[in-house]
Amino acid sequence: MPSTDTGPAPDDTLELRFPAELLPLLAEADLLDSPAAWGVAATPVGGFRLEPVRLERDLELLTRWMNDPEVAAFWELQGPPSVTAAHLRDQLDGDGRSIPCVGILDGTPMSYWEIYRADLDPLARHYPARPHDTGIHLLIGDGTNRGRGLGTALLRAVSDLVLDNRPRCARVIAEPDIRNTPSVTAFLNSGFRCSTEIDLPEKRAALMIRERALRNLL
Repeated sequence: MPSTDTGPAPDDTLELRFPAELLPLLAEADLLDSPAAWGVAATPVGGFRLEPVRLERDLELLTRWMNDPEVAAFWELQGPPSVTAAHLRDQLDGDGRSIPCVGILDGTPMSYWEIYRADLDPLARHYPARPHDTGIHLLIGDGTNRGRGLGTALLRAVSDLVLDNRPRCARVIAEPDIRNTPSVTAFLNSGFRCSTEIDLPEKRAALMIRERALRNLL
């Protein structure tokens, strides 16, 4: 079983497609505010920021992470760079509801994140979604960084960044595989609560929610 910080695997974030005539209106609506402008979060483990993925810069690193056995066990994106590139291009060339990012801790790339509109995702078919619910997928890329509590610290930091920079978002959502006990524990320790278990196409997941109204209490 992967260590604490490998993180949840994605559930086909990009399955739903908007009609072409709606795309200009959605672009104007700003589906997901850019994490590039969210700045640096001070955390107990150092300064952390999200940098949106650029294929020409990040593909080699992300492919190496996806081929780590502990990551591949849940993300299932192992293989040549073309596999990782296809997963990233679906988001980079999409309508803006999911933004892939590299997590940079004290200047060092060390994690991969997907910040996505959970209410516009296939996930919304499986729980009572609310407008502007924002989802998180996470993996810690280097095995030497796992099992040290980094996932807990960074999940709290990133969910705080979401709530601070997306005022219309009242809840941050995640759906880690229930078999990935360390990942579920990291979410619980970072202020999320387990709302229920849900059956997704590729896994049974723990629906984790961090609510704006309770962010200072949990």
